[in-house]
Amino acid sequence: MSNYIFGRVLTAMVTPFNGDGSVNYGVAEKLADHLVNNGSDGLVICGTTGESPALESDEKYQLLKVVKNAVGDRAKIVMGTGSNSTQKAITETKKASQIGIDGSLQVVPYYNKPPQEGLYQHFGAIARSCPDVPIMLYNIPGRTGKNLEAETTAQLAQDFDNIVAVKEASADLDQTAKINRIAPPDFLIYSGEDFLTLPMMTVGCVGVVSVASHLVGKQMQMMIQSYEKGDNFQAQKIQKQLYPLFKVLFCNTNPIPVKYALQLQGWDIGGFRLPLCNLPPHQQKEVEEVLNNLELI
Repeated sequence: MSNYIFGRVLTAMVTPFNGDGSVNYGVAEKLADHLVNNGSDGLVICGTTGESPALESDEKYQLLKVVKNAVGDRAKIVMGTGSNSTQKAITETKKASQIGIDGSLQVVPYYNKPPQEGLYQHFGAIARSCPDVPIMLYNIPGRTGKNLEAETTAQLAQDFDNIVAVKEASADLDQTAKINRIAPPDFLIYSGEDFLTLPMMTVGCVGVVSVASHLVGKQMQMMIQSYEKGDNFQAQKIQKQLYPLFKVLFCNTNPIPVKYALQLQGWDIGGFRLPLCNLPPHQQKEVEEVLNNLELI
């Protein structure tokens, strides 16, 4: 575990389902334990990869309890408790905090597309209402329809002690560099894209909230640690090796490909809740080919 508050490699964990569509808490417990034993410093539950929009609140809290029980103090647990309703985000964050979390992932409000001032007030209200919860902002404009600009991120980090990090999934290296330059020195930037982890580290990123780490967590750790030690050749070698996996896991909407990959590895991960659906056959072949080439199946 690094000295960073959440660690370096955080796996954005999938939510397993039973055949009837209910949450498979038994597999979730086993998967959480497996991930922590294979490179993950922390787990992000009930995020995008966990199909959070399709989970009921009581399911989210039960999943938190199960994952906490599985990993104990061996890993940090960050829970997606964000919403496009500020009050709902506050309510869910408070409830999760009572159960016990190491941090809250707060997504940019989606669909209602607030201006930057609205974003500032939204995240500020959550931070004030939950002062003991470390908050990781989550900027993913491709899903939310709104970019959290570097100046807004930096101002939030400056004004609220418990806004400690951002998961930056804008795929904008210039924006990442700007956040690193104008935010407080202890503010942490995490890549929200596996394939951009290494490039983003060159402009101030400290780690990744990863999908690929379901399959290659140890390699992700090695890539990050190699870069930190100044072994750029080794870091680039791992990046080059894993690049096909990074890309194929997003050949369709996340988490559809990674769930299929886990099924190929023998995990009884189940299917999806609508509106997500199974991976089409031609993309199944793409995933199988990459996993075979990397000797992951």
